Amino acid sequence: MKLIYRIALRLSLVLLPLMALWGVLFYLTMVDEINDEADDALEDYSERIIMRVLAGRELPRPGDGSNNSYSIVALGADEAARRPHIDYYDAEVYIPEKEETEPARVLTTIFRDAGGGFYELKVATPTFEKEDLLRAILCWVVVLYFVLLLTTISLTVWVFQRSMRPLYALLRWLDGYLPGRRSAPVPCATRIVEFRRLAAAAQQAVDRSEALFEQQKRFVGDASHELQTPLAVLGNRIEWLLDRTDPTEVQAEELFKMQRTLQRIVRLNKTLLLLTKIDNGQFPESAEVDLAALVSEQVALCDEVYVRRGIVCTVRACGAFVVRMNESLAMTLVSNLLKNAYLHTPEGGAVAVSLCDGTLTVANDGPAPLDGQRIFERFYQGVRKEGSSGLGLALVSAVGRYYGLRVGYRHDGARHVFSVRWP
Repeated sequence: MKLIYRIALRLSLVLLPLMALWGVLFYLTMVDEINDEADDALEDYSERIIMRVLAGRELPRPGDGSNNSYSIVALGADEAARRPHIDYYDAEVYIPEKEETEPARVLTTIFRDAGGGFYELKVATPTFEKEDLLRAILCWVVVLYFVLLLTTISLTVWVFQRSMRPLYALLRWLDGYLPGRRSAPVPCATRIVEFRRLAAAAQQAVDRSEALFEQQKRFVGDASHELQTPLAVLGNRIEWLLDRTDPTEVQAEELFKMQRTLQRIVRLNKTLLLLTKIDNGQFPESAEVDLAALVSEQVALCDEVYVRRGIVCTVRACGAFVVRMNESLAMTLVSNLLKNAYLHTPEGGAVAVSLCDGTLTVANDGPAPLDGQRIFERFYQGVRKEGSSGLGLALVSAVGRYYGLRVGYRHDGARHVFSVRWP
């Protein structure tokens, strides 16, 4: 999950309980304020009625223009002592004029007249529908929540993206960085201290990587070059023993095994030396190369070498396919792709080669997918095969990097598909 999406999700989760708490507090505060106002009005109204009762004056009549209603009930001394002197509560009161009940705020109070009698005065005034108020508050809380959420997330995304531009630029640079290949300097167009430190750390890591890469290339090249002479001497000695001596059958068999092993080491050494030369850019010569003709030539050669395996290869070309590159590297690219396909195709399987739309595609039968992240690494072999050094696809990848080609791999369920696309 991207960082901005995680921030938006967390903001949503934090704002939801906060807005719910705000709605509850707002509702309770509003109810308390309305009740206070209603209680003050009821208290004033009850005082006027009590004063009129004690003064023997005429009491207000129902429907005199006021929404208030009242009732006076005589009480005994014991009952008056048991009841609270004053009490406020909510109740449903019947309104004769409307012939229905409505919510009301009620005040009950106990008073004594001049004769010592106890009376209970109950005063009521219509109030608001709390359920309607609760629904209205809930509705507006939801609306406010989404408005606030969208506003907050929009502003957060805008501020985040503007603030994180240096980080995104650095990430794009790192995605395109390859050791040993010339690249632009690490982007550091920012005044933010943390991003400048991050760019400096990335530059230091890149410098170390480049230095190690150069050391590795130099070591492989020097080692491969130094191994050529002793390997040639060993090959000549084995041939001399086979030609000039009269070994027994067992000795001759062992000498042939040694010779085959030595030939494999010589091929491996030459491949490593070729990789080093490609990485060092030692193939400046280029010419117009007809890949279609080169593919046909290599397919015929592979058919002859692997004739016993019964592999059927089909070639499809959508017109001329001429590219400008070093002829030796073009041969390396095509031959290694085809050799890899023939080597890893089961007996009686099929290989398909396509040259269309600036893309060379080589597909071969194979049900099990390979590790697409490591398939082009040196010495990586998904399934070890006799005669495979694990460097063929590494050579293909090296040639692709040298010419800026897009080399890819995919598995479509029944076939391994390798593609090389020219820009």
